[in-house]
Amino acid sequence: MFAVKRIPRIGSELVRCKHTLPDLPYGYKALEPVINGQIMEIHHSKHHATYVNNLNNVEEKLKAAVANNDVSSVLSLHGDLKFNGGGHINHSIFWNNLSPNGGGKPSGEFLVAIESQFSSFDSFKEKMSAATISVQGSGWGWLGLNPETKQLAIAKCANQDPLQATTGLVPLLGIDVWEHAYYLQYKNVRPEYVKAIWDIVNWDDVAARYSAALS
Repeated sequence: MFAVKRIPRIGSELVRCKHTLPDLPYGYKALEPVINGQIMEIHHSKHHATYVNNLNNVEEKLKAAVANNDVSSVLSLHGDLKFNGGGHINHSIFWNNLSPNGGGKPSGEFLVAIESQFSSFDSFKEKMSAATISVQGSGWGWLGLNPETKQLAIAKCANQDPLQATTGLVPLLGIDVWEHAYYLQYKNVRPEYVKAIWDIVNWDDVAARYSAALS
């Protein structure tokens, strides 16, 4: 799902892998005019990079706390671990959910599932857009799969809460509505950003996640 730097085993101890910032599968300007290059560069190279660096730092602190049997410190780190780990997970999905060749609608089994559960593809888009726009403050709108029922579900998560760890749903499609994802271009008009982003959704990636989650 996201990149880690492999570190070899030293003696009998396996050294923890460092998380790394994944490369984008396209250039910073590739998603224009929907998302401009300045936003993409800042979002990826600054914001996502910060989540990665902070996640590595908090995992080092957690490792030390566990080694020292410091339960209080272990518990105190859970908030930072969830926030930065969630930020890394969410953005690693988000970049691949988008494509300069995206838009349109999915096909095959995945489209059948959407139309079966939401009456039509347009109805699904309306419902997911409404849920995403209604996120209070910062957060994400999601399409996920319930691994038990194999049913699709629309959800929203606050801040950087990761969908699967928070709700149990396997993430398929995420829309980032933190202001850093759109404000420089769309200002405070979140609905316009959400409306536009459908033109760059990488349905091949979303459908592949759906197939993997079913198996």
